[in-house]
Amino acid sequence: MTPSLEVKNLTKCFGCFMAVNNISFSAHTGEIIALLGPNGAGKSTLMNMITGYLAPTCGEIYVLGQNIKTNPLASKQKIGFLSEGAPLYPDMSVRAFLSYMAELRGFAGHQKQERLKEVYQAAKIESIINQKIETLSKGYQRRVGFAQSILNDPPILLLDEPTDGLDPNQKTHICDLIHRMGKHKTILISTHLLEEAETIASRIILINRGEIMADGTLSDILKQTRSRSLENAFKKLTTQSEEA
Repeated sequence: MTPSLEVKNLTKCFGCFMAVNNISFSAHTGEIIALLGPNGAGKSTLMNMITGYLAPTCGEIYVLGQNIKTNPLASKQKIGFLSEGAPLYPDMSVRAFLSYMAELRGFAGHQKQERLKEVYQAAKIESIINQKIETLSKGYQRRVGFAQSILNDPPILLLDEPTDGLDPNQKTHICDLIHRMGKHKTILISTHLLEEAETIASRIILINRGEIMADGTLSDILKQTRSRSLENAFKKLTTQSEEA
């Protein structure tokens, strides 16, 4: 089966600093992959390259078999993205913002209204759709950002720290929603939280200093590192990376 997402030898340099170093992996429909690593590991840079926000220094990205360099618009239309600190228009209401984003994605008329209702319900933001975004808590702003990422029901979904700023109930809701959507999509989440990677993901890619340290299911990684917990495996691999 052709991967829904394929990353080949991806590298990103900012001057002399190498944020992502020769990363390769592929992902298929039905996978929820956690990109797990400490702050500064290169997770957000990797996601920004996959979505086309950043151009790689070298390497290739394929979305549903299409090279994002040669088919940028078609590839981006297949991806939903919740970036870290998702950019929102603070002076717009939630309703106006999501309506605008829906129109950008080609929705109009009755179809747009129906899709907006579905997204309001999925993100549990029905109660705040008439509020200005600048008046919302960080948690609600994060949920509005999540809502825009799923507007066009994309086959590939990238979520950068999706539960950042959410209270425990909100986190549980978003994690449950990711699980349900993950049956029919390819989902990548970035996180530095071990518990989040364990509970959400079917596969974990451990990243440190811009390199993949391990890739597999939780049990695979524990076997590879001869560890009893993801925390111990993570410590071993990051220590090895820093000593190298």
